Amino acid sequence: MQADVLVIGGGTGGVAAALGALRAGRSVLLTEEYDWLGGQLTSQAVPPDEHTWIEQFGATASYRALREGVRDYYRRHYPLTEAARARRDLNPGAGHVSRLCHEPRVSVAVIDAMLAPYRGSGRLTVLQPYRPVAAETDGDRVTSVTVEHRDTGERLTLTGSYVLDATETGELLPLTGTEYVTGFEAQSDTGEPSAPDEAQPLNMQAVSYCFALDHVDGDHTIDKPASYDFWRAYEPSFWGAPLLSFRAPHPRTLDVVERGFTPNPGDDPLSVIADQRVSGGDMNLWTFRRIAAREMFTPGAYASDITLVNWPMIDYLEGPAIDVPDAAQHLARAKELSFSMLYWMQTEAPRADGGTGFPGLRLRGDVTGSTDGLAQAPYHRESRRIQAEYTVVEQDLSLDVRGGKGAVNYGDSVGIGMYRIDLHPSTGGDNYIDVPSSPFEIPLGSLIPQRMENLLPASKNLGTTHITNGCYRLHPVEWNIGEAAGLLAAHCVEHGLSPRAVRNSPERLETFQRLLTSHGVELRWPDISGY
Repeated sequence: MQADVLVIGGGTGGVAAALGALRAGRSVLLTEEYDWLGGQLTSQAVPPDEHTWIEQFGATASYRALREGVRDYYRRHYPLTEAARARRDLNPGAGHVSRLCHEPRVSVAVIDAMLAPYRGSGRLTVLQPYRPVAAETDGDRVTSVTVEHRDTGERLTLTGSYVLDATETGELLPLTGTEYVTGFEAQSDTGEPSAPDEAQPLNMQAVSYCFALDHVDGDHTIDKPASYDFWRAYEPSFWGAPLLSFRAPHPRTLDVVERGFTPNPGDDPLSVIADQRVSGGDMNLWTFRRIAAREMFTPGAYASDITLVNWPMIDYLEGPAIDVPDAAQHLARAKELSFSMLYWMQTEAPRADGGTGFPGLRLRGDVTGSTDGLAQAPYHRESRRIQAEYTVVEQDLSLDVRGGKGAVNYGDSVGIGMYRIDLHPSTGGDNYIDVPSSPFEIPLGSLIPQRMENLLPASKNLGTTHITNGCYRLHPVEWNIGEAAGLLAAHCVEHGLSPRAVRNSPERLETFQRLLTSHGVELRWPDISGY
């Protein structure tokens, strides 16, 4: 099969990449190995982590369209209360992590609607569920990618002028021989204040299997997981408490603090204002990533709130799931950890009334679209990353380093983003690394491999470091990365240029940046301070 642009991986960045190339008039083959397109937003069941100003600025026009599409979908199809329906800034879950906590199926529906006209016209073909298994190259160009059906093993060979790697872990990089890095770079290489003396390529952020829960009458206790006793006794050396507990380090202070957990607290969801500038919001685990607040809906529509478990207690630290022979085993153990956390909550967790266990907690695999009850896909916070023409480093955007100057302004900006440098505990034994950040830009140089000519990153696999990945990995930034990559590929096809030629010519760069702006991609921040 052939198209102008191959987008391998249909996650958050992959969908945006496909839309960018399609809007610019190109044909696209989009592949995805899971049942839902959308990645973080859908199959990984991670409510959007977004910055303080997301309702006003700091995202592309198409990402705004996605967000408003989610709200419109609720207004059209869900039994909202009149007060909830009237809210311009409707937050269906009233979660504290985001101003738009919602059920993943809604993002699936909105993404499908955004892609539908291109599928109808025949310019977009979606291959699902397919994963990349091989690639062919000719010198510095990718000539084909082979994908395999997840269930049947059927293989297809795909060709295109440009190949965008939008997989969650940069799977095309080793398949194509593209130079890349993993894990923690050495301070001597990057100059980053928070980096170690020596490189640690297998030291990566924890992977997690998220899951959805509600709390209703009855006993919904799952079978005891096979590895439960191991996880029940597990206490990382730096954690200060058993992993299966409501105690964990505070990401910003590292003090060990007790989280609250009260199912269906009866709070006023319309009063919740999610602002990560003030707090990460995770002190109350139930409302932290709640995706359906039952008081937002007409009485009786929802028997319970629905909350999404993406908490410190399910961060898997025992080993990386990239570039190791036992990666599949680590992912299987990460699932066991998530099931063990649920079982602990159902049977042993302390209650405010002095009792133990919440047997009314019910696993909602129907909400996450899976057969085992967890999210369809693991949440990989960190990917393989290309060796890029320009690598974003901590001192480019750290508020501690930059102060009032703000993040570095890149002449080749192709978008913007904002999030604290938020690194979860890692497979190398690091605790949280949480560094205030300045609102930052995405340099085009970080999307261009040092050698390959027609392969572009379109997800978390761009030229960042282990540290700066901590703020470039979030939903609106990944979307912007993918959209910029898709528009770049389309622009290069139309004009017979290479990405490198676009970046290294002031006139061509200006032309491309005008194209980005015309598509609603913001290239600069207003004068605001970070957090």
